[in-house]
Amino acid sequence: MQKNANRKNQKQTRSFKSRVIGFFVNLSLILVAITGLYVLFVFLQMPSLDSVLHETREPAIIFLDRNGREIRADGRIMGAAVSVDNLPPHVWQSIVAIEDKRFFEHGAISYRGTIRAVVLNLFRGHFAAGGSTITQQTAKNIFLSREKKMSRKIQELILSMWLEDRFSKNQILDLYMNRISLVGGMRGIDAAANTLFGHGAREMSLAESAQIAAMLKAPSAYSPLKNPERNIKRARVVLTEMVKQKYITIDQARIAASELKPSGEIQNKNIYRYWTDFVRDEIESRLGEINQDLYVYTTLDAKLQKRVATSVSDNIGEYQGAVVAIARDGAILSMLGGDDYRVSQFNRALALRQPGSAFKPVVYLVALENGMTPESYVNDSPFSIGDYNPKNYDERYYGGINLATAFAKSVNSVPLKLTKEYGIDAVLKMAARLGVGNNLKREYSTVLGASEMSLLDLTTIYSVIWNDGQSVHPYSITKITDAGGHTIYSRNPSDELTILQPQTVEYMKELLYEVVTKGTGKRAYTPDVFGGKTGTSNDNRDAWFVGATPNYVMGVWVGRDDNKPMSSKITGGTLPAIIFHDVVK
Repeated sequence: MQKNANRKNQKQTRSFKSRVIGFFVNLSLILVAITGLYVLFVFLQMPSLDSVLHETREPAIIFLDRNGREIRADGRIMGAAVSVDNLPPHVWQSIVAIEDKRFFEHGAISYRGTIRAVVLNLFRGHFAAGGSTITQQTAKNIFLSREKKMSRKIQELILSMWLEDRFSKNQILDLYMNRISLVGGMRGIDAAANTLFGHGAREMSLAESAQIAAMLKAPSAYSPLKNPERNIKRARVVLTEMVKQKYITIDQARIAASELKPSGEIQNKNIYRYWTDFVRDEIESRLGEINQDLYVYTTLDAKLQKRVATSVSDNIGEYQGAVVAIARDGAILSMLGGDDYRVSQFNRALALRQPGSAFKPVVYLVALENGMTPESYVNDSPFSIGDYNPKNYDERYYGGINLATAFAKSVNSVPLKLTKEYGIDAVLKMAARLGVGNNLKREYSTVLGASEMSLLDLTTIYSVIWNDGQSVHPYSITKITDAGGHTIYSRNPSDELTILQPQTVEYMKELLYEVVTKGTGKRAYTPDVFGGKTGTSNDNRDAWFVGATPNYVMGVWVGRDDNKPMSSKITGGTLPAIIFHDVVK
């Protein structure tokens, strides 16, 4: 009996154990099935694995200055594509050394790194280290999602394994370097290098590479711009790791460490916005709809543009200012449409305003062509024609004076008398020859600058004079290429036409020189200034100065956007002449 009872108990025990084991086996199978279904569901929610590598975006326009350096990009979210093959080795080595030193040895996941990170985080009681490989980080950057959800982590793992299966290690590293976001929402180490150091990733030194690699842990916290001390400290760690992994020698690390420095201020690309808006209109007028990435080689002199922006900002006060500089051949070297593009996108260099006395050279050119010289005598006295009886600026009259003195002192009666003698049509025809006759009224007030024109047009008039009387057609683009470097547009300059005879030009230059040495434009003078002319419209609403140097003709305008009068102290010979002087000196 006892034996039968024991056997029954043993059978029941085994049966119970079997049921328990069976329960857990079944539970495990169910959990595996559920997990498998969940992973399958998450996988099905992923975008096409091929599509994640090819982003759809609007075409980008990259604007370059006259030396081929990038000044700004419209619509670009990524820097230029770089790869292990076209970068200095220390660029990608610094990244591998600090982010994933066994990158070339493990697969999608580094189990050693993951275990080390878990242990370190448990020991410290908070999240202190991550175990993500470069492949995992690449997957994360491709998805561009920072959601801390299980589904996203599973997708990241799936994509990491797919990347490792489909691409070589170098290709994965290329993807990582081109997708990592470090500065201002743009992606790629080339974008970061351009922003922080003023040149592309291919030109980075060892020190700069270490500073970029130092940012990868936390771009904002380790930025050489925002937190230079933390960046430099971590960059030294990067260099140390590169030595340990035999990428560089101790001497190379020491030299690079001595070159670590805070990044300068982010280049203020707002100073180029008026210019690039102007150039973009020119692109669209030539090419029509833009459906591919373009590299636009412009005529802008970036150094001159910075000087212009600084001078305007330093001197403008409560008013607005605009500047245009044109080379002898018509290349626009500088264009600033206002003090701050962020406040107003209106380009004042293209606005129509009254040029005042800055228009007078057109009248004097007519007189010079008709046989007068700078020494010819004229009479400065009150003049009226019909109801029109303008006075001199200070209501002072000089009587018998020569043409040079009348021009230098910018008296009003003389150009009016010259117009009466030679005819208003002769003045308008001269303006048309110089390239700016479209908006001029057939009125005597036009002679004193009452008809509106833009600063660009006014500067063009003076450019013809300093181009020895040859025609000038301002231009902004020399070449446009696609992303592959194939030329889409190349400027084909037209032949110059003779607008003014040599003797007329020489006399006009003499008059303009008198203005900056003895007349109203003395504040603009430096030894490099060939001459210039001031202009002030009625009630001091607009103040102008246009002058010439060996390299360019520059026009400056100062005024208010609402066209209200400025202080009576503001004339073409004050703020505009001072801005011109500051730029030139």
